[in-house]
Amino acid sequence: MIATAYSVPSIVIFVTAALLILVGAIGVISLRHPVHAALSLIMTLFGVAVAFVAQSADFLAAVQIIVYAGAIVVLFLFVIMFLGVDRREGISVEPLVGQRAFAALGVLVTVAGLIALMARSHWVSGVMSVSSAGQPISTGQGNVKELGTAVFTTYLFAFEATAALLIIAVVGAVLLARRERTTQPEEVSS
Repeated sequence: MIATAYSVPSIVIFVTAALLILVGAIGVISLRHPVHAALSLIMTLFGVAVAFVAQSADFLAAVQIIVYAGAIVVLFLFVIMFLGVDRREGISVEPLVGQRAFAALGVLVTVAGLIALMARSHWVSGVMSVSSAGQPISTGQGNVKELGTAVFTTYLFAFEATAALLIIAVVGAVLLARRERTTQPEEVSS
């Protein structure tokens, strides 16, 4: 049997990432407003990126944020806004009473937790992480080269096909949105 040692910071990071993923995923399928659902998807993707960072997969975390949260979800939001499914909402009425106080409390707890984690684990000093066996974790510089070689040789067709599908999706969304409407959309009265 392999003995595994867990530290408090790693458990806190795992629980935080798991909560971000679960709450975001539930928000994606339960929220009615498409913009709010897309923002919940961003929260889910950010939680996955945090999990990647916790496993020392920094490149995958960066790809998760840049490609998925930064490009794909922005594409979703562009299409949602371009098709006009967003509606005018009254900002004077707060739909969830106390949400601002709860959000402020969440920010304070998150910032305090991050400061406590950095203080206890010496992240501020730049100390390198070590595994439970005391051996330093490899930097993984060869992994990026191997990944780039695989993407642009072995998997070049799949990579280009995915890029083409994304471009076709954007062009299709623009063409659908530019169609002349036969009726004017109804405006929500306040």
